[in-house]
Amino acid sequence: MKKYFSFRKIVLYMMVALMTYFSAIIYFAPYNKALSAITYYYGSRGDVVSEIQRRLKNWGYYDGNVDGIYGYQTFLAVQKFQTKNGLGVDGIVGSATLAALGINPNTGGGSNPGTSNQDVQLLARLINGEARGEPYEGQVAVGAVVLNRVRDSRFPNTIAGVIYQPGAFTAIADGQIHAAMEPNSIKAANDALNGWDPSGGAVYYFNPATATSSWIWSRPLIKVIGKHRFCK
Repeated sequence: MKKYFSFRKIVLYMMVALMTYFSAIIYFAPYNKALSAITYYYGSRGDVVSEIQRRLKNWGYYDGNVDGIYGYQTFLAVQKFQTKNGLGVDGIVGSATLAALGINPNTGGGSNPGTSNQDVQLLARLINGEARGEPYEGQVAVGAVVLNRVRDSRFPNTIAGVIYQPGAFTAIADGQIHAAMEPNSIKAANDALNGWDPSGGAVYYFNPATATSSWIWSRPLIKVIGKHRFCK
């Protein structure tokens, strides 16, 4: 009889212990999730902070140094970006703001959701072939023109379709699309894919020193970057 009661007591203790364990998991789950969430805020440092600053600077929200230190200027720039993009305005870069910036926190680089690696590589090759030696802003602008065409009903609706449209780009005709890749070309492709458009919405560009088409001169000029004129 004593053994029976001892067994029941052990079972009861085990049940209480298990209930306590699972209750603790359920109770603390939201806190554990909050602690594991990746956030960057005033005082944070590192490569991801540098990438946040670089993108905000490229897009005109930030005019401080890209130093990897999340200071007051970065805080204000993040708030401006959040306001512009319909995010919660708290000056903290959490998962939603990271996604809007196009940053994968595991790598510090662009995530380009919905874009295949082949598209990134192809766009980078076109930028490399068309804009090697141009200012970095001009390289991104060339990539942006491709993406502006993808969104324009007058052009094919894929990156490959736009790039390989007959007569669209000199780099296809002269083989420069296969030139040795420069590191900036990949960065420029990612920046364009992540929303930076230094061209101001252009769907055409040309080098006036080499252009042979009189028609291209009729396109309304938006801006000049390096040797290229970007047009509507």
